[in-house]
Amino acid sequence: MAELIIQSMTGPWRSFHTPEHIFEVGAGGAPVEVVAALFHDLVYAQVDSGIHVNLARYVAPYVRETDKGLVIDPMDDAPAQDLEMVMTLFGFARGQVLSPFAGLNEFLSALLAVRVLEGVLSKPVCAQIAACIEATVPFRGPQPDGKSCSQLLLERLKQANQNHALGLDDAACLDTILMGVRVANRDIGNFASEHPSEFLNNTWNLIPETNHDLVSTNTYTVKGYRISLQKMEGFLGFLQPAAVFRQFADEPSTEEHQRRLDLTLRNLEVARLYLRLKLVSITLLESLSLSLGEEVSLSSIMGKLPGKMDFPIQFENYLPHIANPYQARDRQEEIVMDLLETGRSAESVHDTRHSPVASYLVKSLGIPASMQLLDHARAYYAGKLSGDELLAQTDPQVVQGLRKAMVEVFERRAEMFRMV
Repeated sequence: MAELIIQSMTGPWRSFHTPEHIFEVGAGGAPVEVVAALFHDLVYAQVDSGIHVNLARYVAPYVRETDKGLVIDPMDDAPAQDLEMVMTLFGFARGQVLSPFAGLNEFLSALLAVRVLEGVLSKPVCAQIAACIEATVPFRGPQPDGKSCSQLLLERLKQANQNHALGLDDAACLDTILMGVRVANRDIGNFASEHPSEFLNNTWNLIPETNHDLVSTNTYTVKGYRISLQKMEGFLGFLQPAAVFRQFADEPSTEEHQRRLDLTLRNLEVARLYLRLKLVSITLLESLSLSLGEEVSLSSIMGKLPGKMDFPIQFENYLPHIANPYQARDRQEEIVMDLLETGRSAESVHDTRHSPVASYLVKSLGIPASMQLLDHARAYYAGKLSGDELLAQTDPQVVQGLRKAMVEVFERRAEMFRMV
C-alpha cells in the first residue's frame, strides 16, 4: 500500500497533491480520517494525464473510456458489491459519465481504497473511509432544496448501510459525516492561511499541475504563462468562502467556522487582485513580444527563471525608476503591492517569487488604472482586440518603459553572443 501511494503521489506533474499533502489532510485525525487521507488523492486524472498503471488494475474492471470520458460500466465478471456501495455513497449510477470536476477522482480513489483494503479492514470501516473521501469533493454549495453536501452524504450512507447490511447505527453514521467534514476542511485548509502569502504559495504549486508546459520543458512561452494565470484567475474569480469550508452539526464550532470563512474571504480578495495585476502585466509583455512571434519564451524576455539555464540578464534591471510611485490606499493594496515587490514567501520551481513587471505597472499607473486595463486584456484574449490595440489603450510611458527594457535585454544578449 505504501508503494502504491508513494508512486501515485510523486508523479512528474504533482507539485501540490504530494505525500506532504497527505500528512496535512490526515494530521490529528481519527484512524478512519487518516486512512481516507492516504487514499483520497491517489487518482487525479487531469494532473497525471490519466491513471497510474498500478492503480488502473484496481479500477479498470469498473469503467470504460469513451469519447465523452470515463463511464461507469463494470465488466460482467467484476465484483459488484464494492462498486454498488461506493456508487451509493457518491450518488452515482451505472452508465454515468464521470466528470473530473464533479467527483471522478474522488470516486475512483474511494473505489480503489475499498478494493485495496478488502480483507484488511471490515466492510463498515471501508464504507466510512469511502464516505470521508466523498466528502473531499470540493467547492460544493447547497442544493436547490437547501440541503448541504454533508446532509446528502449522511442520507446516502444510511442507504448504503441498509443496502449492504453494514451494521452502522445512526450515531456511527453521523460520526462518519463529521469525520468527513474534518477531512474535507483540512484538505483545503490553506484557504484559511493566516497570511495571504502562504495561500499564494499553495496556489502557485497548483498552477503547474494542470499546466504541464511550465515544468515539462526547458522553457515556456509568454502566452503559455499568461494562459496558466488566466485559468487560475478564472477559477478563483468566482469562488465564494461558503463553498470552500463546510460545517455540519456543530463541526467545527460556529466561531471556528466563521474564522475560516473570514480568512478565506481575505485571502481570495488578495489573490484575485494579485493575479489580475500579474495577468495585465504579462499580457502587455505578450503584446509587445508578438512582433517576434507567438511562441516567444518568457525566459528570453525576463532573463533567468528558477531552475533554468539562461543568461544572467534580468529584465527588471532595465525597467525605469519611478520617482513618485503609487501609494497603497488600504491594507489589501498594501499586502498586494508588497507581494508583487518583495515576493511570495516560498520558492516555486516554475516562477520567480516577486513580480517586477506588475510592480512597475502598479507604481507607474496605480492599482485602479491598472485594473481598468483588465477589460481590454480580456477583449484581447477573446480576439476582439489586437496586441497593438491593447498597447494603444495603455499609458505610452509605461509601454515605452517596457519596450526599452525588452530592447536592452536583447541587445545585451546580442553583445554576449558576439563575444563568444
